[in-house]
Amino acid sequence: QVQLVESGGALVQPGGSLRLSCEASGFSFRLATMGWYRQAPGKQRELVAFITSGDTTTYSDSAKGRFTISRDNLKNTVDLQMNSLKPEDTAVYYCNARTSLTSTHWGQGTQVTVSS
Repeated sequence: QVQLVESGGALVQPGGSLRLSCEASGFSFRLATMGWYRQAPGKQRELVAFITSGDTTTYSDSAKGRFTISRDNLKNTVDLQMNSLKPEDTAVYYCNARTSLTSTHWGQGTQVTVSS
């Protein structure tokens, strides 16, 4: 059974940093494309960043230069380092695992609030 458990969400001031982590189990982690998405109130879920099994990374325009996605295939974790946070980064952040062309899985989400 695929499980994705996010952690690290918190209340942080503008300009601050936060590191989210997702612990995965129940599938071949090293072969999966792992990603982070977010959903703000009243908005659609959107891609933040993803990393392939070959460690190729892709970022949304809003994440470029501020966020870094990384994976540890020994620990089965994927992290999202977020720097220079802005109020518009406030959202529930979801871990995503694409285990095949037709199979994708989601974590339960972790709340990030950027506010003074």
